Amino acid sequence: MAANPALTQQASHSRDDPVATGLVTRATDGDRQAWDALIDRYAPLVWSICRRHRLEAADAQDAAQTVWLKLVDHLDKIRDPAALPGWLATTTQHECGRILRTVRRPGHAGHALAETIANDHAQTAEQDLLAAERHAALRGAFGQLPPGCQQLLALLIADPPVPYAEISARLGIPVGSIGPTRRRCLDKLRRHPAIAALINADT
Repeated sequence: MAANPALTQQASHSRDDPVATGLVTRATDGDRQAWDALIDRYAPLVWSICRRHRLEAADAQDAAQTVWLKLVDHLDKIRDPAALPGWLATTTQHECGRILRTVRRPGHAGHALAETIANDHAQTAEQDLLAAERHAALRGAFGQLPPGCQQLLALLIADPPVPYAEISARLGIPVGSIGPTRRRCLDKLRRHPAIAALINADT
């Protein structure tokens, strides 16, 4: 399967994300914690592409393992660390394609299904990439908010919802200031470089 230019283009949405760049740089220097953080950050992207190709569980595990092994070999060769999501998406598609080509061999019972899967889900992988980038950017930006903003926003999006009176008691702020404080916190979140880049890319 050829590399998809749209994946590389969508990967550019995260180029202002200092978290991704920092993790790649530190992992390249041998930081084990940074490597583990990279896997935690982008494993959902790899697994989502495997699922979109409808690989069997064992095949999906093999594909994911191969992708991470290739990343070990190529991490120091990635010219733009922030383009890592695009590299992972393309590499995962290639590995899924290799497995599907094995399934499509003449006489294999899954030939027709594999052909349909390969055609139907090429564009969906691009959507998965963009969603993963947005999630990673939001998580990174949220982690850089002041602790008070993190606590307030976490309570406001809790499920089941937390009453304002309880939020006021927990955080020690008046009920009437919760709304204005929330707006200020969200404004800070939107001004984060990674979030601002995504917002500008969507306009």
